[in-house]
Amino acid sequence: MCASDSAGGSSKRSTVSEEAAAMSLWAKAQHLGEEALQQVRAAYGDHFPIEVRHFLAGWLEEKMWPDFDPENPSYEHYAAELVQAMINELENKASTMANTDELFLVKMKLNDSITMFKTRYANNNLALVRIIKHCLSSDLKIVQQYESTWNSAGTSTGDSNSSSLPQASASRMMEHQQQIIQPQQQPQMMHNLGSALEATNAEITTQIEYLRSRTQKTAEDCRHIEQQQESFAIKYHECTKVNAQLQHLATQPRTPINLAAEAKWKQQKELLENMLSQFVASVLQMRLQLSDQLKETISLLNALQMRVLDEELIHWKREQQLAGNGASHVQTNLDSIQDWCDALAELVWTNRQQVKEAERLAAKLALEPPGFVNILPNLLNQATQMLSSLVTSTFIIEKQPPQVMKTNTRFSSTVRLLVGGKLNVHMNPPQVKVSIISESQANSLLKNDKNVKGDSSGEILNNTGSMEYHQATRQLSVSFRNMQLKKIKRAEKKGTESVMDEKFALLFQSQFNVGGGELVFQVWTLSLPVVVIVHGNQEPHAWATVTWDNAFAEAGRPPFTVPEKVPWHAVAEALNMKFKSSTGRALTEDNLRFLGEKAFRAGNSNIQDYSSMLLTWAQFCKEPLQERNFTFWEWFYSVMKVTREHLRGPWTDGSILGFVRKKQAEEMISSCPLGTFLLRFSDSELGGVVIAWYGNQGNGPAVSMLHPFTSKDFSIRSLGDRLSDLQYLTTLYPDTPKDNAFSKYYNPFRDNQPPQKNGYVMPVLVTHVPGWDRLPNGMPSYPSTPQNMFQPQSPEGSVRDTPSVVSGVENPASGMSTVMEL
Repeated sequence: MCASDSAGGSSKRSTVSEEAAAMSLWAKAQHLGEEALQQVRAAYGDHFPIEVRHFLAGWLEEKMWPDFDPENPSYEHYAAELVQAMINELENKASTMANTDELFLVKMKLNDSITMFKTRYANNNLALVRIIKHCLSSDLKIVQQYESTWNSAGTSTGDSNSSSLPQASASRMMEHQQQIIQPQQQPQMMHNLGSALEATNAEITTQIEYLRSRTQKTAEDCRHIEQQQESFAIKYHECTKVNAQLQHLATQPRTPINLAAEAKWKQQKELLENMLSQFVASVLQMRLQLSDQLKETISLLNALQMRVLDEELIHWKREQQLAGNGASHVQTNLDSIQDWCDALAELVWTNRQQVKEAERLAAKLALEPPGFVNILPNLLNQATQMLSSLVTSTFIIEKQPPQVMKTNTRFSSTVRLLVGGKLNVHMNPPQVKVSIISESQANSLLKNDKNVKGDSSGEILNNTGSMEYHQATRQLSVSFRNMQLKKIKRAEKKGTESVMDEKFALLFQSQFNVGGGELVFQVWTLSLPVVVIVHGNQEPHAWATVTWDNAFAEAGRPPFTVPEKVPWHAVAEALNMKFKSSTGRALTEDNLRFLGEKAFRAGNSNIQDYSSMLLTWAQFCKEPLQERNFTFWEWFYSVMKVTREHLRGPWTDGSILGFVRKKQAEEMISSCPLGTFLLRFSDSELGGVVIAWYGNQGNGPAVSMLHPFTSKDFSIRSLGDRLSDLQYLTTLYPDTPKDNAFSKYYNPFRDNQPPQKNGYVMPVLVTHVPGWDRLPNGMPSYPSTPQNMFQPQSPEGSVRDTPSVVSGVENPASGMSTVMEL
C-alpha cells in the first residue's frame, strides 16, 4: 500500500513536472509568490507596460530578440523590423478583442502602448529592444531564483503537495528557458543583457517602482488617518452631548428616575471616553508611523535623485563635452534620464503634498504628547529643496552652441527642461534668454548664484524664445536656430595670452512657477566654453583651446580652469579621439609615439615611452617646434584638416603611412624593389603630404622625396590622380600594387568629353616630375596626351629652392613642362 502510494505520488509529480516544463516563462512567473510577483512587476512600467508582456507573452518568448547586441548601432535596422513586427502583433491582438466592459480598458491600454511605442521609440528602436530584453531577463532570473529556493526546501521535505515544481522539472525548465533565451548562435546573450548600462537602467527603474509603491502606501495611510480623525470627531461630539446631559441632570431633583438616568449617562460617558482614548492612541501611533514612513521615503528619494543628477546626468554632460572632441556618440540616453527625472519630480511633489497633508491633519486635531518632536516641517523643507535642486539641475543644453564661434555668423542651440511635463510648466510656457559672458563673469555667477543684471560680454541677435511642449516626445524645449554674435568685449591680455586663449560661455536663463504659483524657480545654465574668433586664420589655435578644455576639464571646476600640464597618455587619447572622428580611422601606437616625439621635441633621444611624461600647454600650442615657425598643434591640426578634406578614403584604407620621419621613410623603402613608394606628412610644410619613392634616374637607385602637396594642390588634382600620373610609382610600401590601393580614387579622362554647360571644354592637368619622364623601358611615365582638348597657355615655370624634387603640371596639348606653384 505504501509502495503503491509512493509510486502514485511519483507518477503525479512526474506529470506536473512535464506540464511545468512545457509552461511558458510568463505562465511560470504568474505562479510565483506575492513577493516575487512584486519583483516581476517592478521591471515594467510606462517604458514597457506589463499588459503588453501579458498579451504578447508567447510571441515575445518565441522571438526573444536574439542574434544581436542592442548596444551595437549597426543593428538598428534589424531592431526596427522586430519592433514593427511587435507593433503589428499588438495591433492584431487589440483589434480582435471584444468591446466588452471587461476588456474595454485593457484594449485602450494596448492602443495607448502602440501609440507610445511609435512616438517614443520611432528613432531609437534599439532602446526599446534593450528594455524588452531586460524585462525578459528579469522574469527569467526571478523564476530561476524562486525555483532554486523551492528546490533547497522541497528536496529536503519531500512534500508532494507543494505548489512549486520538483527539482527535475526545474532542471528541464531551465534547459527549456535556455533554449529560448540563449540560442546556440548567441551564447553570450545573457552577458550582453548584464551590461553595465542595462544594469543601471534596471536598477534605477526598480528603485522608482519601489518608491512609487511606498508613496501609494503613505497616501492610503493619510486617508486612513483622516477617516480615524473624522470618527474621533463624531465620538467626541457624542461625548460632548453626554456631558451636557449630565450637567443638566445635576441641576434636577435627585429623584430615582433622574438618578437612574444619571447612572446610564455616566456609563455611556465612560464608554465614549475609553473609545476616545483608544482613538487618540491609534491616531498618534498612525501619525508617528506616517512621519517615519515619509522620512524614509524622502531619504530614499534624495539618495536616488543624487544618483541620477550627480552621476547619470553629470556623466551625460561629460560625454557631451567629449563629443566636442569627437567622441563617437553620447551613449547615455537622455530620454531615459528624463524618464527618471520625470518620475522623481512626480514622487517628490507627491510626497511633499503628503507632508503638507499630514501637517493639515495634525493641525485639525492637535494631539501632541509630552516629548513629541514634530519632524514634518523639516521634511517639508527637505522635499522643497529636493524639488528645487531637481528643477534647476535638469534645465540643460541639449544641443551645445559651436565652441569656436565666429562673429556675424549664424549658429544654433537647444535648451531642454527634463521635468517640464510632469510639473506642468508648459501650461504657462517660460521664456528663455541667451547672453554671452566671460570667464570672470561665469565665476561671479557661480559664487553669487545670480547674474549681475545687464552684465554681458557681447551682443547676440535672436536671443529670446519660448519653450514648447512636444506631446509625442513629452519634451519641453526651445531651439534657437538663428542666433548671431554681433559684438564681443574682450578682457585685457597678459603675457603671451591671445584672443584665442580667452574663453566665454553662453548663459541661458528662465523663470517659471509650479503648483499654481506656489513655488517660483529662477533657472540658468552655462554652455561649454566658447572661443570667439573674427577671422578664419584664428581657427586652429581656437580649437587648441577648446580641445584642451574638453579633454582635461574636471567636474566641479571653477570656470574655466584647466591644468597647465597633463600626462602624455591623456593627450594622446584626446588627439586620437579627435583624429578618428575627423578622418574615419584611429591612430596606431606607432602614430602616437611619433606624435609624442614631436610634441616633446625629442627627435634625437631614444625615449620609447612618453605615456607618463607631462606635456605643458605651452608645448602643446604656444612654443614653436624646433627650427619651425609653427607649433605642435598647428602641425597636427593641418595634418588632420588635409586628411579630412582630401585624403579620408586612402587614410581609412590604411594606404597612407603618414606619421613617419623622413630618415625613417628612406630606410624603409631603400630595401624594396624599384618603384616602391609611401606617403608621409611633411615636417616642414603645414598640411603637406610627401611622396617618398625608391627609383633609378640614371645615377643609380636612390630614395627621392617629392615636394609636399597641400590642400590647394589636392583641390586642383586629387591624390589618386597624381599617383596615377606618376607611372614609375608602382608599389605601395611594402608590397601592394599601386592600382590595387588607389584605382578606385582615379578619375580617368574620357575621350570626346562633351563641353560644360557654359560651353567651355575643360583641360586636363597632369602631374609631371622633370627628369622622371620615362620608365626603364623608355616609355613616357605620364599618360598620353588627349587629342581633342582645348590648348591653354601655360605660365612660365618657376622652381622653389628646396632639396626635394618638385612636381609640375604637363600641358596636355603642347607637351610643355609647367612647374606647379606649391
